[in-house]
Amino acid sequence: MTLENRPLTDRVALVAGATRGAGRGIAVQLGAAGATVYVTGRSTRGRRSEYNRPETIEETAELVSAAGGTGIAVPTDHLVSEQVAALVARIDAEQGRLDVLVNDIFGGDFLADWDKPVWEHSLDDGLRLLRLAVDTHLVTAHHAFPLLIRKPGGLVVEVTDGTAAYNAENYRINVFYDLAKITPIRLARSWAHELGSHGATAVALTPGWLRSELMLDVYGVTEESWRDACAKQPHFAISETPHFIGRAVAALAADPERERWQGSSLSSGGLAREYGFTDLDGSAPDAWRYVVEVQDAGKPADTTGYR
Repeated sequence: MTLENRPLTDRVALVAGATRGAGRGIAVQLGAAGATVYVTGRSTRGRRSEYNRPETIEETAELVSAAGGTGIAVPTDHLVSEQVAALVARIDAEQGRLDVLVNDIFGGDFLADWDKPVWEHSLDDGLRLLRLAVDTHLVTAHHAFPLLIRKPGGLVVEVTDGTAAYNAENYRINVFYDLAKITPIRLARSWAHELGSHGATAVALTPGWLRSELMLDVYGVTEESWRDACAKQPHFAISETPHFIGRAVAALAADPERERWQGSSLSSGGLAREYGFTDLDGSAPDAWRYVVEVQDAGKPADTTGYR
């Protein structure tokens, strides 16, 4: 997508969970394609969520506008039904339509203890993780779908971690995280069943190894110096920016034949092959194929043929 070619100029999108990471990248790239994008989350310039990161929804909205769209920040806790209802009512009052809904709400990174069995894992943390990862998506769908289906052609994107094929064969971190990341894949199938007759398309979409703000901090690098992290973790060479999945969503939203993906589990790398977009550096990392064929196979890091 370029600023000269804005296929989403007349579209209205809601990116639920757009404070940082994939949500921010998706919002910005929808903006770059010309969309009006409502961005939500709990971290604002006036108050941080318990996630306690510096990124804010106001910053995301400004980045959307700078990219060529219209960014509108609405502080929203997607566990609070009344707040989500008010959000959708505002979109209806201001725009009269909703064309794209991206369910990217999570916020459970600090709640998941790696490889701990359920009897050793904090039950409170695990159940909180599931509420953030699952309940929020259900609450948002309940309130947003009536506006989305008012006109045919709507798109719902459930963002997750891992493809259906990969998650079916691999246990992901712990039972709570595993459930949290399988659920959006199943939700996409449920939404396809419920929305298909109304002319809407629903998919599940995963990024690859995401160079989110948190991941860069974990490795002590910046986006400009990210390759330095490969000294610690060589397979980080396959990583991608949040803009890559953002371009995937923008491509889906602009595709008049996107119904062919109805109910499918998709990846940023797979859609790059289909639509021809690239990451910011001009590469097109196919992370999930790499993970299976190189990383999980125990081979030395080598992205040749994968990006």
